[in-house]
Amino acid sequence: MERSLVRPRSLADEVERVRAEGPVDRADRLCGRIEQLDPLLHTFVPEPGRPERLRAEARALVARHPDPGAAPPLYGVAVGIKDIVHVDGLPTHAGSALPPGVLAGPQAAVVDRLRAAGALVAGKTVTAEFAGGAPGPTRNPHHPGHTPGGSSSGSAAAVAAGLVALAIGTQTVGSVIRPAAYCGVVGFRPTYGRIPMDGVLPNAPSFDTLGLFTADLAGAALAAPLLCDDWRAAPGAAGPPPVLGVPVGPYLEQAGPVALAAFREQLDQLTAAGATVREVDVLPDFDRLVRQVRTINRFEQARSHADWFTRFGGLYRPETAAGIRHGQAVRPEDYETALRARTYARARLADAWAAAGVDLLLAPAATGPAPLGLGSTGDAVMSLPWSYAGLPALGLPAGVSADGLPLGLQVVGAAGADELLLARAAPLERALGGPAG
Repeated sequence: MERSLVRPRSLADEVERVRAEGPVDRADRLCGRIEQLDPLLHTFVPEPGRPERLRAEARALVARHPDPGAAPPLYGVAVGIKDIVHVDGLPTHAGSALPPGVLAGPQAAVVDRLRAAGALVAGKTVTAEFAGGAPGPTRNPHHPGHTPGGSSSGSAAAVAAGLVALAIGTQTVGSVIRPAAYCGVVGFRPTYGRIPMDGVLPNAPSFDTLGLFTADLAGAALAAPLLCDDWRAAPGAAGPPPVLGVPVGPYLEQAGPVALAAFREQLDQLTAAGATVREVDVLPDFDRLVRQVRTINRFEQARSHADWFTRFGGLYRPETAAGIRHGQAVRPEDYETALRARTYARARLADAWAAAGVDLLLAPAATGPAPLGLGSTGDAVMSLPWSYAGLPALGLPAGVSADGLPLGLQVVGAAGADELLLARAAPLERALGGPAG
């Protein structure tokens, strides 16, 4: 059996360790672990001089905040940043062969917020090419012969391996929730637009959403208020258990037998812990929805890459080039029709949700455990309707398959109710036995 390289660290624990050891010493430890493990896992984009850069940034942070007790909340915590997010001082490659200067831009707002909170940038994490379907070299820390998922592969694997306690990813369709499930960590995709996307290379702007990875739900709850706009304390977090909805029908049938069997066990665990679970018919026209997502996604992908693809089309990988050419063939009127249909579908989903009287929706986080091989990042279909609707979603570790690969539970909240989602998911995490490791 392949050697597991899993050693996730909670964000809260990392905050305490940095304050006890000091940002400089902690940065040195981080660089040592990256040098030890990353030749095997390939979670970070190679960076000559990383130790020197991080040490200098840590010293500058200490000079700005000589009293750790009065320092900002992420004081000295090293964070991985997906390599489509601009960071001052680090090039953006986006997993591609395009010249980095062509892709350059001002630092992303999410990085500004992390640095204002005292975080250090550990480095750029590997992404599938342009956050699409052409995989990067990252391996799954649980079984290195298996994919870590994508496109935020490096971010999820870096958290699972304990290289960082917090990493930033993006999700267009399933690029946070799926790799979180495959790697056995928590993934949080906020409501669409809740974290500003400026400074992030676009894929399909109607769907693109920044998200994060942590070892446990408490870490996501610590980081989210620092990154999301207008965060408010969730009222009634200590109230009765939430009413949970299961979206039965053609959507749920997309999951494979291992995922469905695990999902039934997860529902049994939650019911035994006192949760109320109801079946909800919210996606009766799922096949049409899938077609609409593809129409919007491909059209916008082609538009996002129009200039670069004209100039550097020969440097794109075949999977990415095929998606762009597909998008170029989409008629503008079909794209506009799909956008209008999405507005209608969002309203129908909200009405069905309210009529069923549920607080959260549950589903498998992926169609199954991480597939063998690195030629694919897996199937994003279990996240597709929620990304389409712009809803906040959590991926919680929830057991392992017979061959020891992580499985995840996806928890979906109402639009704009990110605070309630994180608060009400806490008893679910406890009932499922806490984060996998």
